[in-house]
Amino acid sequence: MRWLHNTPVLVVGVGNLYRGDDGVGLVVARQLRAQPSANAVIREESGEGASLIEAWQGAGSAIIVDAVQSGGKAGTIHHLDAGRHKIPSRFFHYSTHAFGVAEAIELARTLKKLPPRLILYGIEGKNFHAGRGFSPEVAMAVPQVVARIRKALDAFRNCTSS
Repeated sequence: MRWLHNTPVLVVGVGNLYRGDDGVGLVVARQLRAQPSANAVIREESGEGASLIEAWQGAGSAIIVDAVQSGGKAGTIHHLDAGRHKIPSRFFHYSTHAFGVAEAIELARTLKKLPPRLILYGIEGKNFHAGRGFSPEVAMAVPQVVARIRKALDAFRNCTSS
């Protein structure tokens, strides 16, 4: 994986802990923060589009983690290169925000405000109703996404220390 710029990678966990599987991005961010990486800045966001665009301003590379609902099997991990490809808005149609992750990415693309490298990890959710806790499938995906991001951060560190 090739990263741009000699700056830390911004990792943004998106979600709401009080809407079931929707909180998964926040939990991934918290697990990454529990064992910090010198080459990462970890943030948590609700998923409101304008805040997301502001959060990644100035970042050379960013990773966003959020729950998605595309009709796939719960717990499926989607890996999308948002810098190169349009994000299907159907992934985020459950959002309480009219202007959410997919819309923020596409607006930022139009305004030329996307980071040069933007990766999106979407974990297919099952339960987005009020309440805390994840469906078992989503809970099992969390350590996998954390491991993938740590591996990406290690690759970033190795390419910038050379």
